[in-house]
Amino acid sequence: MNWKKTLLAGISLMLILGLTACGQQSGSSKSSSGNDTGKKITLRLADIQPDDYPTVIGDKEFARLVKERTNGRINIEIYPNAQLGDEKTAIEQIQLGAIDFGRINSSPLAAFDKQLNIFNLPYLFSSNEQMWKVLNGPIGDKLLDTLKTAKMVGLTYYDSGARSFYNSKRPVTKPSDLAGMKIRVQQSDIFMDLVKALGGSPVPMAYGEVYGALQTGVVDGAENNWPSYYATNHYKVAKYYTEDFHSRSPELLVASLATWNKLSPDDQKIILQAAKDSQAVQRKAWDELEAKAKKAAIDNGNTITQVDIAEWQKAVQPLYDKYGQQFKDLIDQIRAVK
Repeated sequence: MNWKKTLLAGISLMLILGLTACGQQSGSSKSSSGNDTGKKITLRLADIQPDDYPTVIGDKEFARLVKERTNGRINIEIYPNAQLGDEKTAIEQIQLGAIDFGRINSSPLAAFDKQLNIFNLPYLFSSNEQMWKVLNGPIGDKLLDTLKTAKMVGLTYYDSGARSFYNSKRPVTKPSDLAGMKIRVQQSDIFMDLVKALGGSPVPMAYGEVYGALQTGVVDGAENNWPSYYATNHYKVAKYYTEDFHSRSPELLVASLATWNKLSPDDQKIILQAAKDSQAVQRKAWDELEAKAKKAAIDNGNTITQVDIAEWQKAVQPLYDKYGQQFKDLIDQIRAVK
C-alpha cells in the first residue's frame, strides 16, 4: 500500500504545481519582481465623465502613450461614464487595488488626503498660468506625493477650469455687487461662507434644480465653470457671467498604490512620464470646450465681466483664517510663485 500512497502524493504534488503555474500565467500578469518580462498586462482606469469629455480624452492619451512606450505590453482600458462607480466608490476601489487608475477631482480626494483641501480655498491662485506653474513644479509634486498616505500614487494634474459667479440680475464687477443676491451653492461650508463673505446669500440646492430656480427667481445666481454654465443651459437664464475665478480645483490622475508596487521601476517610470505627457492633450481639449461654451454665451448676448481679484481676495480673508491656518506655509509658497 505504501507504493499507492507514494503515487498519490506524487500526483497531488504535480497537480498543485500545475495549478500554481497556471495561476501565474492568468489574470493581469502582475508580479512583485516587475512587469518588464514580456508578459502582457491589462489595467483599468475609471472616469465618471462622458467619452468625449476632456478628462477622458486625457485618459485615452495616457493609455495610448503607455501602450506605445511598452510596445503593447501594458494595455490600459478606459471606463468612462462612471461605469466603475462614482468618484468616492472609485477612490475606495483604487485604494484596495480593485481598480488600477482613476481620474478624480481634488475635492472628493480631499476626504482621503487632507492636504488637498488647500485647493478648496478661494482665490488661491492669481491666474491660470500661475496655477500651472505651481501644479507642474515642486509644490505640485509634493502634493501628489502625499496621496501615498491614502494608498494612492498621484501621477499628474488635469484641467477642470475655474468656477465663477453668474446671475440673472446685473453685471457684477466687485464683491459689493453681490449684496442681496441669492446664490446657489453646493452643500459645502466653505462655499456657503464664501458667498457670505462677498455679501451674497448662499442657497444650498441640488445641481439639477438650479435651471428652474434661476428661471423662476428662487435664486438670482449660481457659480460654476464655463463648460458647466453652457452644458446646463444656465447661460440662457442667467446672462451675466463674472470671471472672478474664485475656485480652481484640478483633476488628478492617480494610480492604486497596490498596483504601483507590483510594477517594475522601469514600468513605473514609463507610466509616470506618460501621465505627465498626456496633460498637454487634456488641457488642449479643455481649452477648446471652454472656448465653445464662451462663444455660445457671447452669441446669446450675455455680458461677460473680468475683474481684478485683489479686492475679492481681501474680502475672503476670514475664510483663510478659518480654513487655511493649517496650510499657512504652503499658501505662502504658492503665492510666491510668479
